[in-house]
Amino acid sequence: MNRTRPANMKKQLERMWVRGDICRAAVKDGVVFPLTLRLKQPTSKAMLDDLAGTQDWVKEVQAYTNKHHITLHWQSINHRVLGRQQLPAHIVLDTPQQAARLIGKSEALKQFTMLYRQSIKTLAALEGWLLQYPLKVLALADEWPQLLALCAWMQVHPNPRIYLRQVDVPKVDSKFIEQHRKVLAQLFDIVLPVFAVNDDYTGVAGFARRYGFLDKPAMIRVRPLDDDIPLLLSDGEQDAAITSKALARLHQDVRSRIERVFIVENEINYLAFPAVPRALLIFGKGYGFEALKQAQWLHECSMYYWGDLDTHGFAILNQLRTSLPQTTSFLMDKQTLLAHQHAWGTEPRQETKELKYLNADEAAVYDVLRNNTLGDQLRLEQERISFGYVKNILLATDERR
Repeated sequence: MNRTRPANMKKQLERMWVRGDICRAAVKDGVVFPLTLRLKQPTSKAMLDDLAGTQDWVKEVQAYTNKHHITLHWQSINHRVLGRQQLPAHIVLDTPQQAARLIGKSEALKQFTMLYRQSIKTLAALEGWLLQYPLKVLALADEWPQLLALCAWMQVHPNPRIYLRQVDVPKVDSKFIEQHRKVLAQLFDIVLPVFAVNDDYTGVAGFARRYGFLDKPAMIRVRPLDDDIPLLLSDGEQDAAITSKALARLHQDVRSRIERVFIVENEINYLAFPAVPRALLIFGKGYGFEALKQAQWLHECSMYYWGDLDTHGFAILNQLRTSLPQTTSFLMDKQTLLAHQHAWGTEPRQETKELKYLNADEAAVYDVLRNNTLGDQLRLEQERISFGYVKNILLATDERR
């Protein structure tokens, strides 16, 4: 028989708890409560087919509401065979506390109410976030005083220009900050003034720079492809990791000898890349091109990007072009793809969004891949491309210059 039983009422309240409705109602009067929960009653046919079952259901609902001191409203039904019947129609819960008690969340609700009041007393700007994410607040209850103290400290010290290790807040160390960067980013974006948030940096990796902390220098691995480029000739080593600042301030005598810059995503390709006149090679890091932004002189070079021939390779190329729009793709064309069918593999998870910075030929190959035209989740990893093929394409590129 299809009817609302006490277990169904609890599930309704549990869904409300998960949505945060009960917590919000406890601190913002009149949002939800008094709450009416309508009870699904048996149909006239179901009552006739199973009168005893209907009567048991009525007793079960009545016993449950009596036990928990819930207001139960009745409805008079005039059944054509059974005559007048009194059936439970709906219940009314007067307060969020009563609802929380029915699903075993009384202590959690008290804790949220306390944290909410303490928080808005300290930082009123956080009220909207607290109301939006009450269960997140509860999950962080043990750490919440430190998170709140850190937000207050940041308001007094915007753009601190120190390392996370140097933050002086009781019970807060760099490990604590690093472990809670995701939620701290949400809170800092709310409590800090606009000038104290650098939107050029996002995500966990950009946390320190976004909020004005010093960060360990980003290291870029570079390798001249021409012995006439004097990068580190003092000891004969031509493979080095340098800071983004060092790359940006590369000596003019060195920069003047670089006309082309290749970026590759595979370390073996980086190490084995053939010699190319007046060219520099950079070992890329997927989607991370922040370190290249400071090197304005790269805009004067011909840039080439060689990534995997898959949907993410084109997504990375698309992102790189937002910083270096003159970038040309290298070995990411349909001819290369079809010439290496024996080396095709499978891309675990595809990118499918529109990529507006691809040219027409690149977009056509990207569409072939994301639409699975030639095969499901097809990819050609860059290290699977024949080395002789790579050298021939480089030679042809040199001849066209």
